[in-house]
Amino acid sequence: MKKLNLLLLAFLAVMGVTFQSCDDDGYSLGDVAVDWATVNVKGAHVYDFTGDRWGQIWPATTDYFWYSPIDGQRVILYFNPLYDNYPEGYDCSVKVLSIKEILTKPIEELTAENEEEFGNDPVDIFEDNMWISGGYLNIIFNQNMPSKVKHLVSLVKNTTITPDIHLEYRYNTYADTTGYWRNGAVSFNLNSLEITSETKGIKVKINSAKNGEKEVSFDLKETPSPVGLSQMDFSQMEIK
Repeated sequence: MKKLNLLLLAFLAVMGVTFQSCDDDGYSLGDVAVDWATVNVKGAHVYDFTGDRWGQIWPATTDYFWYSPIDGQRVILYFNPLYDNYPEGYDCSVKVLSIKEILTKPIEELTAENEEEFGNDPVDIFEDNMWISGGYLNIIFNQNMPSKVKHLVSLVKNTTITPDIHLEYRYNTYADTTGYWRNGAVSFNLNSLEITSETKGIKVKINSAKNGEKEVSFDLKETPSPVGLSQMDFSQMEIK
């Protein structure tokens, strides 16, 4: 990592500040990191993050003073790393630069009565753009943007097949598309799944626009998101 400039080093020495780091170089004020993370609300206007890669993150300072945290909200977090293993109980202390909220949803039950509501329109998802991290199934997809009605994305549980957990990713465009494509992203909370010693893995059935109906298998080993996926633009998502 880049070393602090001499002026800042002198200032820190005078102030008696120790700049902790996981290596010998320390962090530069110009270092920018990015991670998919979950918001943890601790109290009124007090919150921290659990990063998929960086672990427990304490926001020592922030450019997002107006941010209203929601417990369990998934975000893409951009930050300057400041200290490692500080304060006590945290993996790092950071300056928050940007917070991009990701649609965060639970797993839902699909029944004969509500199946039409969830729809089953074809989806455009690269297999590498589905992964498990932070206790969530994270999906990045290419969305044919709507003109009026937000599209519905859902992860529904099929309880008829065991011991593997069979889920279905459902997509409803409401027949409202424009031909204008953007990236969309969603994180589904997996905490409602009954994971036991008999559970071999998780299978997610999708209706692929390219390959038709197929199943994507995941073991229970979490894989942090590739950094490149964290840097994609989801500012125009039209999903619910």
